[in-house]
Amino acid sequence: MRHIVLADDPEARERLFPFCLTRPLAEIRIGITTLAEKWAHFLGAGVGFSTAPYLSAKYSAQGRPDTLFIRSHLIPNPSLAAAMATLQKGQAMVQGETRIAWTGEPDPDRLQEISWAGPLQWLEHPFQIFQWNGQLIREDFSWVTAGRNSAPVSPTNHLTAPDQVFLEEGPRVEHAFLNATMGPIYVGKGAQIMEGAMIRGPFAMGTGSVVKMGAAIYGATSFGPFCRMGGEIKNSVVFGYSNKAHGGYLGDAVVGEWCNLGANTNCSNLKNNVREVKIWNEPGRTYVNAGTKCGLLMGDYSRSGISTMFNTGTVTGVSCNIFGGDFPPKFIPSFSWGGAERWMLYDLEKAVLDARAWKALKQMEMTREEEDILRSLFASGQTSTLKAVSL
Repeated sequence: MRHIVLADDPEARERLFPFCLTRPLAEIRIGITTLAEKWAHFLGAGVGFSTAPYLSAKYSAQGRPDTLFIRSHLIPNPSLAAAMATLQKGQAMVQGETRIAWTGEPDPDRLQEISWAGPLQWLEHPFQIFQWNGQLIREDFSWVTAGRNSAPVSPTNHLTAPDQVFLEEGPRVEHAFLNATMGPIYVGKGAQIMEGAMIRGPFAMGTGSVVKMGAAIYGATSFGPFCRMGGEIKNSVVFGYSNKAHGGYLGDAVVGEWCNLGANTNCSNLKNNVREVKIWNEPGRTYVNAGTKCGLLMGDYSRSGISTMFNTGTVTGVSCNIFGGDFPPKFIPSFSWGGAERWMLYDLEKAVLDARAWKALKQMEMTREEEDILRSLFASGQTSTLKAVSL
């Protein structure tokens, strides 16, 4: 079996802040699966990662002479993967001046270049995760469910377009409304949709996730594994192990892992003047236009207190504790503690202890490698601008 390594581009890592802070780019979830899971399926092989040094203890790869390296922020598709699989030692796939994939070679300048004329879709900005989520749910649904039968759907549910509804083993879905006319609905192993929930596809929820009673969920929305989600949610991606269990609105948003949005947290996704939303990219210290709709972009291990109000296009880093009755700033650096105008630096040891506690809440333990990632981020100056950024 061929050895596959998904290689991070440093500039792409900066652009995909804050989700790059705690993971390689290919571990980003979009659609039903992560980019890495898509590549593994299309190439029929396990994958490793070439990423930032401080992440390598958790996400590593050993290069070999026959290793196939692929740019990790490239959206996979079957025809592209099939073409890459034909590359021989000493060859590279290129489009124009851009190297897409290459085989292990001590001198990369001596690689034989093979041109790829087909379309390419590069994940360049965090808001593209929710913008492209519907497309990727549909594409993933076709191969994830191919040649398989859905688990039986209880007759207590109301289904529209039932052939586009797929339940994995052991679901608990009763008295829910599932409308798949606009896109497929995928329910992961052991997941639960409670009574009165209304779900419109395209929609995906991962293993062990829960949709609470009376939730209103619009496509295109994806939840990773072991999330607990309620209230009103639209066109959003939650990577996994995170909660929005109560009322409040989340729209056109991306939320990382181990996050919690307190009861009645509301997130604006549209400016009152309907103008372009600008989001802050901290590594590049630049504003980026995100279109007319962009809500919350929240890094891993961050949380909001009850009734928190996030403004349009708010970006939070990793391990933030946000609370208070007024709008917090639109950029909140990693390890921030506070709300509105009062901000403090989150004590590192308390931040690690709290992250452990959130993992324990879902019967999981924080690994030494995960702790070291937080410590590295803290030491790297992620906390350097504890001040509101006005957009």
